[in-house]
Amino acid sequence: MTFSIVARDPRTGAFGAATATAGPAVGALVIHGAARVGAIATQAMTNPLYGIQGIARLREGFTATETLAMLLREDPEAARRQVMIVDRSGSVAHWSGPLCGVYADSLSVNDGAVGGNLLLNAETLAEMRREYQLRSELPFADRLLAAMRAGAVAGGDRRGMHSAALKIWYDREYPDVDARADWSATPLDTLQEVLHQLRQPLFAGFFAEIPKGDPQ
Repeated sequence: MTFSIVARDPRTGAFGAATATAGPAVGALVIHGAARVGAIATQAMTNPLYGIQGIARLREGFTATETLAMLLREDPEAARRQVMIVDRSGSVAHWSGPLCGVYADSLSVNDGAVGGNLLLNAETLAEMRREYQLRSELPFADRLLAAMRAGAVAGGDRRGMHSAALKIWYDREYPDVDARADWSATPLDTLQEVLHQLRQPLFAGFFAEIPKGDPQ
């Protein structure tokens, strides 16, 4: 019921993830990450513990591939899960269980992965990957959003979209960007407007002054 992208920005080392679905508040459960560590999207029959436990494993130094193997091995419902992981080196691992529904798949992109389930067609993921790899000139957040828009235009969630989220982790203990449309007729447009507002001088200046913490 969801399509997502996770990636590492090779220019800055930031991690990012974006997601959209037909249900509400997708950003609360699906995408997870940490600065200097990695990013994870957990969907289909979503298991948020994949995000929490997966980031903990990445923080301990396990690779994306090792982390995915551990998560699947410990989960008796792994066949119902879909997950994409990118680690601190930009290496990726992804899984689409055989019970994730039609159409479900995941693909690697440069320093990241895209994946979705209950999609209208295979072109959704192909277009997400193509757009992300073509738009390397964009700021990272805009590049992630461009990939999501391309997926939506190609087909997206077969039930439509009502929520979306985009997060970036760079040099803070909390996300540097945490943009959400928890219920909207046009959630990707809402995300675009939220990004615009986050960049306005009043908020950007405030955000630059607040404590960052230690993202180790």
